[in-house]
Amino acid sequence: MSAQLIKRFYDVFVTEDRAPLYWDPMPYVSAVFAAQPQDGLWRGRDATFQGKWSERNWRNVPGPFYGAETDNCWVGRLHAPRHVLYGDDIDYEQEFLYRQPRSIEELRAVIFAAREDPWAGWACDGDAHWTPALVRQWWRDRARLREWITTKHRCWSDSDRADEREAATGLADYLTYLDGDLHGDLQVYSYFLDNHISPAQGDRLPTL
Repeated sequence: MSAQLIKRFYDVFVTEDRAPLYWDPMPYVSAVFAAQPQDGLWRGRDATFQGKWSERNWRNVPGPFYGAETDNCWVGRLHAPRHVLYGDDIDYEQEFLYRQPRSIEELRAVIFAAREDPWAGWACDGDAHWTPALVRQWWRDRARLREWITTKHRCWSDSDRADEREAATGLADYLTYLDGDLHGDLQVYSYFLDNHISPAQGDRLPTL
């Protein structure tokens, strides 16, 4: 089934009132790859996602997708500006994910961003590693993340480089997300990790 057909199915059978609180992107990953030209120029799923959990960037938000040992080519935001940012602890500015995809269109954007990495340092096996306890641990460390975002934003927003000024807009978006909807999204994701289904309206969500 192509990604276009999947989207049509999703739009018809999952109305706004019935949309799940957690949209699981993983059942649709293979379809996104299958919908691309099979001309040998498009890397497959296994060739695209070779990142290792032990090497993931701590700035990634919990979820199935994350950046690990990626290149510093700064192409991710060209495809997924609401999802990809750059930063590391060794001034190398590797790519990481600050918002998980929540639709076919967003999933496609994230996959397009990941396949541009020549080191294939992205991964999509986060569900096999994250636990509600690890999500809570990540959330408790958010002050460290906020400090990094604000410091980097001050630097990049006044930069002479256009790409750094553009990335600063992503940092501002990440900070807004961190101080807003991310808390609820992580509660919903923790429920999914425990139950392997999306919570419904009214279900009791895990605390962070």
